[in-house]
Amino acid sequence: MKRSVLLGLFVTASMMASTSFAADKPADLCDANIQTIQSGKAQLSSNPELSQRAEASVTRAQSLKAEGKIDDCVAETSQTIVELRKATGTNN
Repeated sequence: MKRSVLLGLFVTASMMASTSFAADKPADLCDANIQTIQSGKAQLSSNPELSQRAEASVTRAQSLKAEGKIDDCVAETSQTIVELRKATGTNN
């Protein structure tokens, strides 16, 4: 329970900070979302399926970013963050 709450608070704080500081810089938002997912993966050690999903999303997002598809990177990482929040039961 504490881990879920902690993960939820971290994800919420990261998303709020990334949107305020990176509003005009989508690449920064992509990087912030990737960092949020990577930081949250430590909380997913008890669920290998979610951990693999997070890892696959980070890999795909980094590839999209390298191709210059920043909007797709942001969409990919944002969707993964939402899925991880739902799966861990954190709605914040």
